[in-house]
Amino acid sequence: MNFTILLVISVGNFLRQIDISSLRGGKVMGRNGLILVLILVLLFPGCIGEEKTKRGKEVEKLTGTEVKKLRVTLDFDEFPRKYTCDGEDVSPRIRISGIPEEAKSIAIIMDDPDAPIGVFTHWVIWNIPPMEEIPEGIPKDKIISSPIKAYQGVNDFRRIGYGGPCPPPGKPHRYFFKVYALDSTLDLPPGSTRNELEEAIKNHVIAKGEAMARYGR
Repeated sequence: MNFTILLVISVGNFLRQIDISSLRGGKVMGRNGLILVLILVLLFPGCIGEEKTKRGKEVEKLTGTEVKKLRVTLDFDEFPRKYTCDGEDVSPRIRISGIPEEAKSIAIIMDDPDAPIGVFTHWVIWNIPPMEEIPEGIPKDKIISSPIKAYQGVNDFRRIGYGGPCPPPGKPHRYFFKVYALDSTLDLPPGSTRNELEEAIKNHVIAKGEAMARYGR
């Protein structure tokens, strides 16, 4: 803003030094006119753009959209039966890197955007201590203390914990593991829904990433 004010003052001083009558006649002649046009067309819009960029960054900070990137990996690109409803239906191992030092907890949402009824939520888990590996086989309880500490919510099977891929016959579906590093633990009761978790993490996400694998029948 200070730069904008200085620019306006400078243009005003400049105008007093040129032939104002030529401006009234709709003509800006010679070297002075060219300089004036360059000032107004190039410098002033640039200043406005700079101000907009600053405001945009401030909005991102307030809304929690300015986040770092996590690297999330699975041990497979296509689900082994073990991790689906056709097998043992246990949660797979998840590896996470790039967790910020200031992270206080991790939350995970697993979903299937290819389900016939729309996005289908398979897993909702939060208040996981920051760690680079989530082991497989997380118990299907609301509150777990081993092999990790965490709270779990209800999935779209209307069950607590992980529910593996179970698509209808046809084209393989995509399953996304969305991982969020948060700047706090959540005061969210176990057994909550995905919508409630997404509301709770607003303005607390400092890093996020995802991994995807497919499964078909």
